[in-house]
Amino acid sequence: MLETSLSQLEQLVSDLVQQNQQLQNTADQLRTELSQAREENDSLQLSLLEQEEKQGSTAARIQALVERATSASTVNA
Repeated sequence: MLETSLSQLEQLVSDLVQQNQQLQNTADQLRTELSQAREENDSLQLSLLEQEEKQGSTAARIQALVERATSASTVNA
């Protein structure tokens, strides 16, 4: 009976070691994916800031043109 219990315990330990290795591999993969997602997020945030800056510049130019057109039409009227 002791031999059977010892054999079962060895199998359980072996299974646990294997599961632990699989979990470590999954954790490593998730860490890699998280790092890539963070890098992509940083890149997207930078791109967004650049687009907002361009949009602000374009809006300012449009506003200047509207004001110029408005003042030109009041002078001609």
